[in-house]
Amino acid sequence: MTLFEDLKWRGLVQDISDEKLIDKLNNESLTFYIGTDPTADSMHIGHYSSFLISKRLAKAGHKPILLVGGATGLIGDPKPTAERPMISKAEVEHNFKGLKKQAEEIFGFEVVNNYDWTKDINVIDFLRDYGKYFNVNYMLAKDKVKSRMESGITYAEFSYMILQALDFMHLYETRGVTLQVAGSDQWGNITSGIELTRKKLGKEVYGMVMPLVTDSNGVKFGKTEGNALWLDKNKTSSYELYQYLINLEDSMIIEYLKKLTFLTKEEIEEIEEKHKANPHLRQAHKALAKEVITDLHGKEEYEKAVKISEALFSGNVKTLSKDEILMSFKDVPSFEVKAGTKLIDMLIENNICQSKREAREFLKAGSISINDEKVFDEEIIIDKDIAIEKEILVIKRGKKKNYICLIK
Repeated sequence: MTLFEDLKWRGLVQDISDEKLIDKLNNESLTFYIGTDPTADSMHIGHYSSFLISKRLAKAGHKPILLVGGATGLIGDPKPTAERPMISKAEVEHNFKGLKKQAEEIFGFEVVNNYDWTKDINVIDFLRDYGKYFNVNYMLAKDKVKSRMESGITYAEFSYMILQALDFMHLYETRGVTLQVAGSDQWGNITSGIELTRKKLGKEVYGMVMPLVTDSNGVKFGKTEGNALWLDKNKTSSYELYQYLINLEDSMIIEYLKKLTFLTKEEIEEIEEKHKANPHLRQAHKALAKEVITDLHGKEEYEKAVKISEALFSGNVKTLSKDEILMSFKDVPSFEVKAGTKLIDMLIENNICQSKREAREFLKAGSISINDEKVFDEEIIIDKDIAIEKEILVIKRGKKKNYICLIK
C-alpha cells in the first residue's frame, strides 16, 4: 500500500484540501505542522490519538513541526457551547515549557511557539496585514462560529481563526511548511490558513484532517469520569493507562488498533481473527495496551503495568513494591495506624466497619483480608512485621472496598 492508502485503511483521513496532496504524500517529502494550545502542562491521550498521524508521516519521510500556541492559547479556540476561561500569561508559559519537553521526548518533533511571531504585531498591522483578507461572511460560515451564533461569541474568539491562519502562512514563509494536519474539528481554521496564504502570497499550501477518535457513542477517546488520562506518567501511571486500554469496548478495539498503533495490516487482521474466536482473552486489548504504553513510556513501563495488573488480579499483592501499591491504589482511602494497634480497633477507627459487632461478622465470614490473605482473628496486631516493606498494608473488605494502611 502507498502511504495514503494506509492512512485511508486505518480510517485516518476525513478531508484533504486538494487531490494533489495524495501524490505529494506518497512521493515527496513535505514539511508539515500540527498544533496544540497550552491549556495544561501535559498532553493527554486525546492528543496522542491525533499526533500519531504526524508520527506516521514522519516515518514516511516527511518533516514534522509541533506548534504550541503560546499566543492562541491566550485567546482560546471557540468551543461549540461557551467561551473558554482565560488563563494567565504565566500559566501559558509554564504549560508551554512542559508541552515542549514532553513533545520532544515522546514524539521527537521540533517545537515552535506562535507567541514568538505574534507578540510584536500591533492591532493596526494585524487588521491591515491580515484582517483585510477575511470576509466576515466567510468567517460566519465556519462550523465553530456558526455553532456559537445563537449563544454569542466574543470578538477575541472570532479572531482565533485569523491567528491560526497567520501561523500557517508564517511557517510557510520561514520554514517551508506546506501542510497542516489536525483533527477534523480544525478544518475551518486550516482552510482559513490556506486561503490567507493564497490571497496574500499567491502560494498553494494544503490541509488534511483525521476523524476524531471516539467510542461507539461518539464520546472523544480518553474522556473518562474524573481526571484526564495524561501522557505524563507522573500524572497518569502506566498502570492506569493499561487499565483504561484493557477495558475498552470490544466493538471498537480493532478500529483503535488501526488508528493508535504501528502494527501492519496483516498483524492487525491476525489479531482480529483471534479476537473474534476468543474475545474473553482480550488479546486485541492487550496488543493495544502494549503498543501504546511502549511507544509512550518504553518497554519497562509496559512490563511494570502488566506485573501490577496480574498481581492484583491473581490476589498476589505481596509481590508488589510499596511504590507499585501506592500507584495502583492511589484513588482508594488511606490512613495511618500506630504500630501495635489491634486489628478490630483499626477497622472501626478508620470506618472500615461501623461497630465491633459488624467487624466480627465480617471477620467471621472471611470478608476481611490483609495483603490478600483472609484474616479471622480480631486480636491480630498491626505492626511492621506483617507489612510490605515494613510500611504498608492493603486492607480489603469484601470484593470492592480497598484501603491503604501506612504503619507509623
